[in-house]
Amino acid sequence: MRLVREKVGKGERQEEIRRLLRSRRISTQQELSELLAAQGIEATQATLSRDLAELGVLRVSGPEGAVYELEAVNAKANPLTELADTVLSLRENESLVVLRTRPGMASAVALAIDNARMPECLGTLAGDDTIFATPARGVATRRLVQQIRNLFGRENL
Repeated sequence: MRLVREKVGKGERQEEIRRLLRSRRISTQQELSELLAAQGIEATQATLSRDLAELGVLRVSGPEGAVYELEAVNAKANPLTELADTVLSLRENESLVVLRTRPGMASAVALAIDNARMPECLGTLAGDDTIFATPARGVATRRLVQQIRNLFGRENL
């Protein structure tokens, strides 16, 4: 019989993800989802993607295949905080999100957005100090803006 809890908060879910990643080799989000479900924690693929990005989890290739690993980061800081400080502004219209960065930083910021694999983001295009981020079909640009703010932990962008 499977244990089903009342709705679990983000902090508890992310702590369980950390525990699971420290205790075993996990290769896919599906596998992680099943392990969480066995603990009574239901999470969608999109939620897991965001959690993995926020926790600084990397998918590392090794001799036995690719696995998820917790990145060694300062536990007090969002691993993207330093990079977030290079983002100067974030604006959107009906079809596109435009980020302005310090000169030379657009590629690094765009790579962080792409690596987060947000289902809301179709992709990014970076210049020297400007990034165009395109929402996926059916996703409002305001939703993508909010996801980018959450990714970098900056509500004031």
